[in-house]
Amino acid sequence: MRKIQKEELRTMHDREGLVIQGCGGDLKEWVDGVNQMLEQEGILPNGKRLDDVAVFQNGEVTNLLFFFGEEKLDMGKLAIWRLQTHSQFGGTWMSDYVNNRLGGFLHESVTEKPNCALIGEDGNIFNLMGIAARTLRENGLDDQAEEMEKRITGGECRSYYEALNVIDQYVTITGKEEEPEFSGMKME
Repeated sequence: MRKIQKEELRTMHDREGLVIQGCGGDLKEWVDGVNQMLEQEGILPNGKRLDDVAVFQNGEVTNLLFFFGEEKLDMGKLAIWRLQTHSQFGGTWMSDYVNNRLGGFLHESVTEKPNCALIGEDGNIFNLMGIAARTLRENGLDDQAEEMEKRITGGECRSYYEALNVIDQYVTITGKEEEPEFSGMKME
């Protein structure tokens, strides 16, 4: 679980998730409890969880955001569950929350990710993270480089592939540019 600022949600126009409002006490218990309820209702397959979770404040209210990812959710059942439990949890879709509580998405502020030649490099995750961070800094994105490194090394990533996914959120992964072939006419 990572902490984000509510303003960050306004830039996440390409993501969706479930917002649970008014969470108090131990947030890990909330995450575990919501996942358990979703599994019991047949919304999540047995043994699967919504583990990409962020916590954010809006005024005095603490909210949890369960991002949708690779999990095979039964969205119809989730929509019904969300409506049935709305009075208890204030559950709403992230896109609805952003539009109704935060003034909508900021499409114009989306920063283009710089290209980063990682394909063909030593695949050690710390090497790849270092190359990506250097690319971000070279493009004036020092804060993003620091944020990416903290997300990878701070416990958010539990596997190599999760760490690669985080890197991909900050840079466009490319291969090394090959030398262009001469396409002109041959002089004799």
